Amino acid sequence: MPKDHGIGASPKRREDIRFLTGDGRYTDDINLAGQAYVHFLRSDVAHGRIRSIDMAAAAGMPGVVRIFTGEDFADIGGLPCGWCVTDRHGNPMQEPKHPVLAHGKVRHVGDPICAVVAETLSQARDAAEAIVVDIEELPAVIDMKKAVQDGAIKVHDDLASNLCYDWGFIEDNKAAVDEAFKAAHHVTTLELVNNRLIANPMEPRVAVGQWEKGTGDYTLYTTSQNPHVIRLLMGAFVLGIPEHKLRVVSPDVGGGFGTKIFHYAEEAFCTFAAKACRRPVKWTSSRSEAFMSDAHGRDHVSKIELAMDAEGMFTALRTDTYANMGAYLSTFAPSVPTWLHGILMAGNYKTPLIYVNVKAVFTNTVPVDAYRGAGRPEATYQLERVIDKAARETGRDPIALRRQNFITEFPYATPVAVEYDTGDYHATMDKLIEIADLAGFDARLAESKTRGKLRGLGVNCYIEACGIAPSNLVGQLGARAGLYESATVRVNATGGLVVMTGSHSHGQGHETAFPQVVADMIGIPEDMIEIVHGDTANAPMGMGTYGSRSLAVGGSAMVRATEKIIAKAKKIAAHIMEASDQDIELKDGKFTVAGTDKSLAWGDVTLAAYVPHNYPLKDLEPGLEETAFYDPNNFTYPSGAYCCEVEVDPDTGKVTIERFAAADDFGNIINPMIVDGQVHGGIAQGIGQALLEACAYDENGQLISASYMDYAMPRADDMPMFTVDHSCQTPCTHNPLGVKGCGEAGAIGSPPAVVNAVCDALQRAGKNVTHIDMPLSPARVWAAMNDATANEGAAQPAARSSGSAEGRSLGGQA
Repeated sequence: MPKDHGIGASPKRREDIRFLTGDGRYTDDINLAGQAYVHFLRSDVAHGRIRSIDMAAAAGMPGVVRIFTGEDFADIGGLPCGWCVTDRHGNPMQEPKHPVLAHGKVRHVGDPICAVVAETLSQARDAAEAIVVDIEELPAVIDMKKAVQDGAIKVHDDLASNLCYDWGFIEDNKAAVDEAFKAAHHVTTLELVNNRLIANPMEPRVAVGQWEKGTGDYTLYTTSQNPHVIRLLMGAFVLGIPEHKLRVVSPDVGGGFGTKIFHYAEEAFCTFAAKACRRPVKWTSSRSEAFMSDAHGRDHVSKIELAMDAEGMFTALRTDTYANMGAYLSTFAPSVPTWLHGILMAGNYKTPLIYVNVKAVFTNTVPVDAYRGAGRPEATYQLERVIDKAARETGRDPIALRRQNFITEFPYATPVAVEYDTGDYHATMDKLIEIADLAGFDARLAESKTRGKLRGLGVNCYIEACGIAPSNLVGQLGARAGLYESATVRVNATGGLVVMTGSHSHGQGHETAFPQVVADMIGIPEDMIEIVHGDTANAPMGMGTYGSRSLAVGGSAMVRATEKIIAKAKKIAAHIMEASDQDIELKDGKFTVAGTDKSLAWGDVTLAAYVPHNYPLKDLEPGLEETAFYDPNNFTYPSGAYCCEVEVDPDTGKVTIERFAAADDFGNIINPMIVDGQVHGGIAQGIGQALLEACAYDENGQLISASYMDYAMPRADDMPMFTVDHSCQTPCTHNPLGVKGCGEAGAIGSPPAVVNAVCDALQRAGKNVTHIDMPLSPARVWAAMNDATANEGAAQPAARSSGSAEGRSLGGQA
């Protein structure tokens, strides 16, 4: 029977009670006495010199408290970048200043020029409309390849060029990779675009700054995934506020997807303005504002080449990518196309030689940074698309080609510097074939034909690096902060626990899953455990939540702190029961002396910790509270295999997803229901990227997808019911829970599965379509079908002679 509590159970999420009944406390719910409101006047041109700003009329309008410009921040540090990448020549990246308010130039549509603080938001907006800004418009730099050509207009006049860095990894592999391609029996080449995305979390960003005259203390309430990092970056590098005088609070946060990791100008402004105006200052983003102020994601243009021998074994891989940084370097932007992308190019396969080149480019667009998966979706998409194309070109079954190249022995050191500790890629593929019912595909294909539809099936694998760490490694790679996590466990006299964690929940279910772990360790009900997070005044220094690190890193810190609690409690119990603490056992909330009938309840021991009348005071301090910091030895490596079935309408090009299956290996599972939800959400976002979403700029740098009228978010009727499975578990070997992380898998594995399926459908219809760039809109699919030449004589993957399900489904003729 399924467990009803502890690790492996699926209790309902306790936080959903307040979320679903409207009792959550989000940042916009916070209103402080005497607060003023800020409205940002943002640039409506992508690139230009600020000649003058006339604020005279606006300053005299009703309710205006003060108007700020870039001059007010001229002597203040710009927004810092948290990661420095060194290029393939050993030089540090070019790193321009990112001002809080534009100073001298504007560099993208949405760049904040002025900030109007007023008694009401409507008054601030009215005054902003009265400000006259004279801008000398300059040509916009939009195309990445043109941006790095000689003579290109520069986004930043003080930089040598628009090239942030030219990164090669591993540089020592390059010559050997080139030789392997010369000797290859077959080379498959694919050029593709990983489309720019906008995260669009349910809750837009909010910042409320407060300054206390009596103490000099600052408080920032903000929608952040890592409040401690915001405190560090903003306090130390922007505003010069000592950390002990700055509190950052992130209450309930309605979704993040990476876009709320970063330190934004609005946070620094509201904190600064609160002191300048001697009153709290609040900013709430509108949805249209979010489109041009939140960091965007993806935006890679890549060429990938795969070399194979005569038997279909991968011999080398080579990629060249242009990665868009936008106008400024966001907090973790340089790491995304390099250390979160290049090191995953091995995928699930034992390719012996790999070389990855990335050119990061400044353009007059919104900054680009981590978005769900952050680098790993980009790597997986390239790799799994080129493998599918290689299978087509060589007449091989796509699953069989993957299988013969799978890594099968662990630990496995890849040629791109990471070591996978565990995995079983054949097992996840076997499970996928079962749950996707590949054996029944031919019947479904025939049925689609009767309705005049083209049916296709796409399969792919993925691996990702989660639990971003360890600190000493990422420090060598350019990270400017440690990537440990922390937890403090405080036990009350009556036995209840408060766990204060540096991890932050913005929809992942920490308040449910974390107590399951601690309750399992002690043997007490989960409702005796409270999780506290999101407030730098309460939780120990932590790095926040992103990269599927909450349980692998934050949960491990919590386990280590709880182990310290249990060890001390055993000593107290041993003293009371006149035994050695080595003989004390804790199970089901009861301390017992091994081999005797002596026992004490958990509550008896915790009470004794705070009422130490019979307590070994010479050896132990009263109280029961412990803190632990956990710094992992390695990344974790979730993996899986995904399958998508689509129908394509040949008359319109419309793609409908009919079936979707996902078999994932997340290591040990704490709460299966939460894992299912995380995978569902990730798949939905991946499908959104594959079929619908695209952030687009015109040649003048105008954002032409700046609202939901032009940016197509997926809806419920765009999705089928998902079949997900995570029974293939190879536990992580280097964290105490054996967990790997699940939050980003769906967004990584789904885009190539969708594109593979659409290409398969068109190939089966005799269309020589080898690739369509995302999003696969009806117009793009229809154009590809109608531009393609007949493919009757082109190579099709041969059916496996074994008559296996995978051979019939993927290798059979249409």
